Amino acid sequence: MPDELPVKVVFLPGLRGHVEDHWQTRLARLYPNSVTVPPLSENGLSRLARVENLARTLQSISIPVVIVAHSAGCMILAHWASGHVEGQVVAALLATPADLETPLPPGYPTISDLADGKWLPVPKSRLPFPTLLAASRNDPLCSYSNACELAKSWGSRVEDLGEVGHLNPVAGFGDWPAGKVLIDRMLSLEKDRTGIERSAD
Repeated sequence: MPDELPVKVVFLPGLRGHVEDHWQTRLARLYPNSVTVPPLSENGLSRLARVENLARTLQSISIPVVIVAHSAGCMILAHWASGHVEGQVVAALLATPADLETPLPPGYPTISDLADGKWLPVPKSRLPFPTLLAASRNDPLCSYSNACELAKSWGSRVEDLGEVGHLNPVAGFGDWPAGKVLIDRMLSLEKDRTGIERSAD
């Protein structure tokens, strides 16, 4: 993207800590101006702590933001958006959201854990900015049909990724070249919007 476009990419992980081989970590290096929401050392399953962590990150940024969320990060963003209407976030890529209302595979938080952490119910209101939901056909954390239902509730366009599992290192991602294409597509929305506004001045 051109340097003159004042937009910052913010990577929003799910419940994981820092993973060097994750596609979010690798793609962040391709956007020198980007920021990654830091992992929490305490209260990891607290939805309120996660939302506050995102809010603090956004408050430190003074220019428009495109969010790149993965897994439970998509739910963090939905919870944050339910209480914020300002226009700082101009677009978001929601990659393989985790369905927190359906029991997750062994090793992941239980429904009871998530309820105790105030994750449920998941917000189903339309998000106040353009979103693209990238869905997997064989995600063990969210069926394709449930991902499409989330997209419908949130007003998101759906990008069918095919069979990519949960789009994490276990599934081979790692590198995700198509992710950069999708991020640049979201960045172009702000470029087009500001271009139209300038031409109308």
